[in-house]
Amino acid sequence: METIFKRLTEELLAVNDELSAEAARTWVEGLWEDFETTRAKAGREYKGQEVTEQIVLKWIKQYGPHLHKYAPKQEKFAHLNQDNQPKN
Repeated sequence: METIFKRLTEELLAVNDELSAEAARTWVEGLWEDFETTRAKAGREYKGQEVTEQIVLKWIKQYGPHLHKYAPKQEKFAHLNQDNQPKN
C-alpha cells in the first residue's frame, strides 16, 4: 500500500507543483479513503486496490492541477486548507 500511495503522490506532484509533498500525500490518502468509503456505503462490491488506484489516478489527472485552490467548507476537511499552503 505504501508503494501505491508513494506512486500516486508522485503523480499528483507532477501535475501540481503548488502542493508540498506532505499536502500531496494527504490528498492521495483522502481521495483513496473517500472512494472506498463512498463505495462501501453504497453497498457496492469491493473490487480491490487496483480499481481504487485507477479511480484515484483518474481524479489526480482531472482535478490534481487545481487541488491547491480547494477551500473546504466542512470541518472534516478543514486540515486540508492549512496543508495546502503553497510550498516555498
